[in-house]
Amino acid sequence: MPFSEVSPLLAAALAERGYTDLTAVQSAVLVDEARGRDLLVSAQTGSGKTVAFGLALAENLLGADGKVPHASGPLALVIAPTRELALQVSRELGWLFRGAGAQIATCVGGMDASKERRSLRGGAQIVVGTPGRLRDHLERGALNLAGLRAAVLDEADEMLDMGFREELEEILDATPDGRRTLLFSATLPRPIVALAGRYQNNALRISTVGQERGHGDIAYQAITVAPPEVENAVVNLLRFHEAETAILFCATREKVRHLHAMLQERGFAVVALSGEHTQSERNQAMQALRDRRARVCVATDVAARGIDLPSVSLVVHVEIPRDAEALQHRSGRTGRAGKKGTAVLIVPWPRRKRVESMLRGARIEAEWIDPPTAQMIRKQDHARLLEKLLQPVNVEEEDLELGARLLEKLGADQVAAALVHAYRAKMPQPEELTANTPEARQASQQERHRPGFEDTVWFRLDIGRSTGADPKWILPVLCRRGHVSKNEIGAIRIGPAESFVQIPRAIADKFADAAQRTGEAEREAGEDSIAIERSASGPREMARQNRRSGNDSGPSMGRAHTKPHRKGGGKPFGKRPGGPARNGGKPVKRKPRG
Repeated sequence: MPFSEVSPLLAAALAERGYTDLTAVQSAVLVDEARGRDLLVSAQTGSGKTVAFGLALAENLLGADGKVPHASGPLALVIAPTRELALQVSRELGWLFRGAGAQIATCVGGMDASKERRSLRGGAQIVVGTPGRLRDHLERGALNLAGLRAAVLDEADEMLDMGFREELEEILDATPDGRRTLLFSATLPRPIVALAGRYQNNALRISTVGQERGHGDIAYQAITVAPPEVENAVVNLLRFHEAETAILFCATREKVRHLHAMLQERGFAVVALSGEHTQSERNQAMQALRDRRARVCVATDVAARGIDLPSVSLVVHVEIPRDAEALQHRSGRTGRAGKKGTAVLIVPWPRRKRVESMLRGARIEAEWIDPPTAQMIRKQDHARLLEKLLQPVNVEEEDLELGARLLEKLGADQVAAALVHAYRAKMPQPEELTANTPEARQASQQERHRPGFEDTVWFRLDIGRSTGADPKWILPVLCRRGHVSKNEIGAIRIGPAESFVQIPRAIADKFADAAQRTGEAEREAGEDSIAIERSASGPREMARQNRRSGNDSGPSMGRAHTKPHRKGGGKPFGKRPGGPARNGGKPVKRKPRG
């Protein structure tokens, strides 16, 4: 009998679902050493973690008859970071424990809380939810954890990154001391280990990272493009691959909104997922992907948690992930359930070294290639059209009659050409991209400089982050003190104790004279004035000081076109924001007077 180490009812559910073998993490939680113990599990996205902790929970849930007994409160609690992941977990545990008679209640934000409370009162033995909603039910008395036998934290690293530490601690503090705690996380940073140390007892640590077949089925590619052509590269990638389902990852909601609108305008069947969408909108988007009414999903990292679509064969990192873990999480949306997948990073030319370092940190071998060209896409279209037309089809008599009439009027060549034209007309047109040549990269570098700022002079300001410096109010101060407009000010870089600003060399002398005169006038009036003076080294010296002091985060950068910050409609800030160090030597961040 297959799955001899699994309860018969659960083994039957696995077989009905098409399982022939257990994954590495699923097998690891069933070994004799793991039975009955708290578990701290590190496993990759797409490795079958949900079924793994479902199998591990079975020994805490199933009675002697292999069924889940009735109870006045939940016997098992699963906490997930997002609504989508919680709903996915609930579905997975639903089919796994259906034969065992388990009732499952799902508690997530954006859903009807009164229905959730009725489900909890109805005797659900397994509760799955997000931290915020679970805490809300707990505080209102709807969630009784007194009889809880086991708790699972799924994607624990993501929950801490999202700021749910307080909610998790409140929920876990309300559980009985003797409950079993299973903590699943893709990575195990220090905060996760600390959380495990507080709420687990003699936990067995399991790591299957690098052993899972899911990520071995992903082919990684990195394509380099001119910085302004990232979106055009997205269009060409979608057209070249024609994936059954593709997910495009962006860093912000604004980027998701913009890219979604652009692709819709170009004729792609696309949906969007981000934090600004309601639960109803998310459900509709996911259903559109499952029904194949949409083939492309534009999403942020967090919103895509819980997306489990076997049809995803292409993941595109439109914006570079923040780190190697995010890269693996995103890419893990494809290459699931033994299927092949492709993950593509779109890399602007100046950021190649950063991406190479990230790939090394993730121990990922990526193929560096040029983006698909319009010619390559047309060649793919030809092959796909021929394959589609040469497939045998069942035609009706009416179709044959219409075909004969067309042949009488147009001839075979013209009919075939019209068919090809009709096929192409349905497809979004590919883009012409700039070739990745040294000349093109140099031209792109030069274009990034604003006109008039090819030759600039750095000026130093004796304020920094420690005294509350911010580009939003430094900009109007510079305009007033230097008698220049905001369009005549270049980059603003803010360091810990000093800041620097770029001024075109052609007006540098005029700016310096005006800044000196206005500064002297402020000091004569008894006002605390910001010192503005030329700097021979500019922010390079500030960067060297940061490295020597161990602060390798570098200076922050402002933009000259930032709108001036005003309080109550007053004048732009012009006074020094900070004063002498007080309170034990800590600088006082005092807002400038308007």
